[in-house]
Amino acid sequence: MATPEQRLAELGLSVPDVVPPVAAYVPAVRSGAMVYTAGQIPMREGSLVATGKVGDTATPEQATECARQCALNAIAAIRSVTGTLEGVRILKVVVFVASTPDFTGQPAVANGASELLGQVFGEAGVHARSAVGVAALPLDATVEVEVVAEVVGTAS
Repeated sequence: MATPEQRLAELGLSVPDVVPPVAAYVPAVRSGAMVYTAGQIPMREGSLVATGKVGDTATPEQATECARQCALNAIAAIRSVTGTLEGVRILKVVVFVASTPDFTGQPAVANGASELLGQVFGEAGVHARSAVGVAALPLDATVEVEVVAEVVGTAS
């Protein structure tokens, strides 16, 4: 059975460096078996993948890619406190989508995060989720994702 890192490699991805906090917080906290990530914005190599609101300057497709990048960044944050992705189970995902009042496609945008987590963690990536439209996000990010995970296996 493939490990999460092997599944990422099969997707042509790797765990990125942890995105440095933009304020007074840490990227992830572990308490016992639980791991809570800070809200992850779609940073890739030091820049936001997209900015602005869906329904205005950002397309739903751009926002979906942002959600995927946020999930990848959350994976990095989780690994930073567990040391490995093996034995990690994703429990809850909250996706915030900066959007105009008339945009109602937040669940489809959130699938960018959910589908990546499912591809990487398999059955352990199946999770509960909320997708919420908001007026604005930090740094004018289009999407922000929080993840709650549990260490159920070999992660130390």
